[in-house]
Amino acid sequence: MRLVFDPAPAAGGFRMPGYWVWCGSVIEGEDGRYHMFASRWPKSLPMHPGWLAASEIVRAAADHPAGPYRYEETVLGARSPAYWDGCSVHNPHIVKVDGIYVLYYMGTTFPFPLPEDGRQLRPDDPLAVAARANKRIGIATAPSVGGPWTRPDRPVLTPRPDRFDSYLVSNPAPCIHPDGRVLLIYKSRPYAGHSYGNMQLGVACAGSVHGPYVRGDEPLFPPSVHVEDPFIWRTPRGYEMIAKDMDGSLSGERYGGIHAWSASGGRWQLTTTPGEPAYSRRVRWDDGTERLMGNLERPFLLMEGGRPAWMFAATSDGSRGFHDCTETWNMAIPIREILHPDE
Repeated sequence: MRLVFDPAPAAGGFRMPGYWVWCGSVIEGEDGRYHMFASRWPKSLPMHPGWLAASEIVRAAADHPAGPYRYEETVLGARSPAYWDGCSVHNPHIVKVDGIYVLYYMGTTFPFPLPEDGRQLRPDDPLAVAARANKRIGIATAPSVGGPWTRPDRPVLTPRPDRFDSYLVSNPAPCIHPDGRVLLIYKSRPYAGHSYGNMQLGVACAGSVHGPYVRGDEPLFPPSVHVEDPFIWRTPRGYEMIAKDMDGSLSGERYGGIHAWSASGGRWQLTTTPGEPAYSRRVRWDDGTERLMGNLERPFLLMEGGRPAWMFAATSDGSRGFHDCTETWNMAIPIREILHPDE
């Protein structure tokens, strides 16, 4: 499967001066406007690993899916480090279930103060190491898209010792059935000795968003498959997934998109072949330009009439992703059609 896009609105999406912006998840609110739940953290910290230290989840709104989106409120921020999500929250994914807004997200905590000069924070700093290892998945709920939000004291998904998800769990990608059942795909990593392995995806099922979540014993793909940032949706043949190809070995493009499908949600088949990514970092803009973006991550599809109509993705300038970007934002890309190899 491959997504075919129309040019992306150069003036659309969501960005905020003074902040790194990431992880855009969009829903139409009861007010008829479109609401993006996104991650942000101050530029006084490096883009990476600053998100591990001080990310918060905000809500921005627009009259059209393309945006531009304007900040309206901070939904979840820091609280006591004694909480599982007390220091940083990230990876928002918004859904609506029986009239209630449910926000899936990753939270973490750590026992270290931020360095006086936050720009010096490094991925191997004890703060970043502890924050990475403490990543958990939880949900917050609200009766309205504008809140008030009920924040949990406990996560709904945690790592499991001696399993493929022993190091961390994050990047929740839920699919909600009409009867309230949940199929949740999530990112994990195994931990062995003093190192951790490739990013892997797991699946968990629950009777409702509140859990309990029952997980499979094995990852969805072999350990050599290095992917993250899943998004799933239902179709007549089962479930479809897009995700980020970490090293380009599957799609032929590093950080490009892969596609997989499943009849039941438990066993998944990769369909992407090298040279035909499900989506590409090379973006055409409506101002006539074309560019290979530094990042195109955390894909989120907004459905209209039961089909994907817009893809939202976290993107950046520069050419080496986290390493040389000076601006990040969430962009909106209109989907013209979806091509299937068997059609």
